Amino acid sequence: MAETEPSPPPSAAASTASATKYSNISFSIWPPTERTRDAVRKRLIETLSTPSILSKRYGTVSPEEAIDAANRIEEEAFDAAGKEANTDDDGIEILQVYSKEISKRMLDTVKARSGESLTANATEPPVNELAGKAEEEDAGSTAPPQSEKTESVADDE
Repeated sequence: MAETEPSPPPSAAASTASATKYSNISFSIWPPTERTRDAVRKRLIETLSTPSILSKRYGTVSPEEAIDAANRIEEEAFDAAGKEANTDDDGIEILQVYSKEISKRMLDTVKARSGESLTANATEPPVNELAGKAEEEDAGSTAPPQSEKTESVADDE
């Protein structure tokens, strides 16, 4: 078997030239492109308006309402994150702020909407709750239940 010799390390001059050539390139992920922001909005709409873990707890939102909410959530999160942007930053930390703001605002939106539907239903107590109260009142009373009172009066006539 013939042994292969390891290739010699690149010369110091070649690696210095290569480093100088690429040192002028800057990489930044903030602000996100409009295409990325559109993808975020689309995903928000999908999450809000279709069955998901979130909708199991808080319910789904109509597609029209989801579009409005997604646009508002993304815009507010972008503005909030943009206020914290630092020119020395490569954008990773600010992107995390953006992501957390979106999550927080989405949860606040579905909670508020869920609270509105609960408040609307709170004006009318559920039927089973009314039945429970009637049973509680009857339990403390020595009088016969309402149905027996009606029957006994009917029998006396």
